[in-house]
Amino acid sequence: MNVPANRSYADLHEHLRRLDKAGLLYKIDTPVNKDTEMHPLVRWQFRGGILEKDRKAFLFTNIIDSKGRRYDIPVVVGAFAANPEIYRIGMNVDRLDDIGPTWARAIANPIAPNVVTNAPCHEVVIQGQALEGTGNGLESLPIPISTPGFDAAPFLTATCVVTRDPDTGVQNMGTYRGHLKSPTRLGMMMFTGMRQGGYEHWKKYQARGEKMPVAIVVGCPPVVGFQGPQKLPLGIDEISVAGGIAGSPINVVRGLTVDLYVPAESEVVIEGFVDPEYLEPEGPFGESHGYVALEEYNFCVEVSTITRRKDAVLTSIISQVTPSESSVVKRLAYEPLYLAHLRDHLSIKGVVRVAMHEPLTNLRRFVVLQFARGTPRTEVWRALNGTLALQSSVGKFVIAVDEDIDPASPDSVWWAMSYRCNPSEDTQIVRYRERGHGPRSSAQSQFDSAMLVDATMKHPMPPLALPKREYMENAKALWERLGLPPLRPESPWYGYSLGDWDDEWDNNALAATRGDWMDRDESYRQRKRNDVAPNSSSRITK
Repeated sequence: MNVPANRSYADLHEHLRRLDKAGLLYKIDTPVNKDTEMHPLVRWQFRGGILEKDRKAFLFTNIIDSKGRRYDIPVVVGAFAANPEIYRIGMNVDRLDDIGPTWARAIANPIAPNVVTNAPCHEVVIQGQALEGTGNGLESLPIPISTPGFDAAPFLTATCVVTRDPDTGVQNMGTYRGHLKSPTRLGMMMFTGMRQGGYEHWKKYQARGEKMPVAIVVGCPPVVGFQGPQKLPLGIDEISVAGGIAGSPINVVRGLTVDLYVPAESEVVIEGFVDPEYLEPEGPFGESHGYVALEEYNFCVEVSTITRRKDAVLTSIISQVTPSESSVVKRLAYEPLYLAHLRDHLSIKGVVRVAMHEPLTNLRRFVVLQFARGTPRTEVWRALNGTLALQSSVGKFVIAVDEDIDPASPDSVWWAMSYRCNPSEDTQIVRYRERGHGPRSSAQSQFDSAMLVDATMKHPMPPLALPKREYMENAKALWERLGLPPLRPESPWYGYSLGDWDDEWDNNALAATRGDWMDRDESYRQRKRNDVAPNSSSRITK
């Protein structure tokens, strides 16, 4: 699809048209209650046994709330990463395998934004008295309740929150939840233990005794929207990285009441100021780690203005229990980021792939490293320890496996741990780790720990006891000719050598498949012995 000549990236409207053309968008024109029905409806495609490739974005055009109010702004859920293909389209790359290199190039080669004075996000301006009163301001936006039955209010979720370092002037963009409290007030949660840019900036404003300006973007070009969940080093301007992904500058415009620059093609922008002194109760809210975050003291924002496009589409994201839209976003960005960290930055030899377990555990807890066969154990252990160094919240169980093990399959990983790992020799506990992103309670210890596991082969092993590949492939063709149910092969689906195997046994097995197994009876008779114990290897010599 063509985009306007002054930019090379798609805005949200163009992205939705691309999804529709690809068959990845449901349009829901039936009235849907944003407070009780919207997120539960979309949630079913993550908890209803639907394959990942069949998940889609949902565009709601007829939105009501529990008080009967109707909204004139559509809401889209799942438009950033309901499945990897949606994310690929948003990244504007041809293949899923291009995502990692595209991120790496963009981080290494950011492109500064292009400042404009007229922007779609300023087509409608709401400020002053127009912000206040029932049904106005934040209350006029169709913000859904993410976890009905537990959440204390509607929450902003798919946000790109822009703040600025008052010392350096460098902006930061992060995804922080926003608890709606009144037409002009919202609570905001910024993690204090994960070195989030917004929190680091707030501390500087607090020391100055000044309110921190903030611009909360809700809906924007996907190449920009993907920046919020990505964890980049402090001091990097995410909008410039978005430009690196797009291959050209992102158009930005200065806020009307805050000295911050936001994407010009944003759908909705909420400008305001964060109190530097007082915190307020915020939550409960169903968090992305899969548990309800209980009420706690967090930041409060006074809204100064709301701007939006005339044809604005509000974005919301499915998070909470994984798999979710938020975990797909992180997985597709984090896995290549960690591979580049180990292979390129630490120069570790033999590492092939990094996989983060997604269902229920939310990526950060189980990290599996896949190695080429024969990788020295010193490199394996360098990688296990190096994984803990990139982000303090990632890596509670880090497991190394061989190349024949599917790191995305827990069954395969447990299999490797069962037969290729001696816990007394091949595990290590790392103490005094940050507790990281997860449920919090007063009963918890201040610190966490990590377990490193080397589940790679330390010596040759007998072959995997499944028929060789050619026999399984022939049987699959027969299965299909018989009209049996469609197959989805699960790794491993054929047998292969793991080093402890020789040509004589291979020849004997081939002869057996030809029906010639009886020809060896005399050789067995000649090899009889009376000086060995049962279960002794036939390789022993006198």
